[in-house]
Amino acid sequence: MKKIIAFGASSSRKSINKTLAIHAASKVPGASITVIDLANYMLPLYSVDVEAEIGIPDATHQFSELVELADGLMISLAEHNGTYTAVFKNLIDWLSRIDMNVWKGKPILLMATSPGGRGGESVLNAAKSYFPFMEGNIVADFSLPSFYDNFSNSGIVNSALALQLDEELAVFVHSLEKVETVSSIKT
Repeated sequence: MKKIIAFGASSSRKSINKTLAIHAASKVPGASITVIDLANYMLPLYSVDVEAEIGIPDATHQFSELVELADGLMISLAEHNGTYTAVFKNLIDWLSRIDMNVWKGKPILLMATSPGGRGGESVLNAAKSYFPFMEGNIVADFSLPSFYDNFSNSGIVNSALALQLDEELAVFVHSLEKVETVSSIKT
């Protein structure tokens, strides 16, 4: 059974990106899904002085271990002023103090949504250019524009967008199968 971590890169209790991540994860057959709530990773603002004073917070190690144990990651990025939320950027800063290879080469389905028509494209593009420097293996990506028009309790209501997500999910699932094949060859 594949172990997938899914989260919205926001600490909002009503995060539409967390909703999208959970929806996408629910569509992966036979997977064990761990949904992470970034509200549980409210770390002190990173600085070398804070690190020298308190060390690396336990929650940072816990998150890093979850990534290490996962077969794949589904991350839906919230966009604040065209880039990552402060809580997510701060988490990355702390994680990089453990290991610069934050994402550990795990296959990633990278997503974003927003209430607006661009669907978080700016933050999605920023992550697509930045994540590879942290061993981010982005195998598929998806942007859902106008969340409140295109999503309901039953999922994505726009059939073209729903099909696009299904296609990206197929790529992601295939990448998980390839990881298993490589792992079994090595053992």
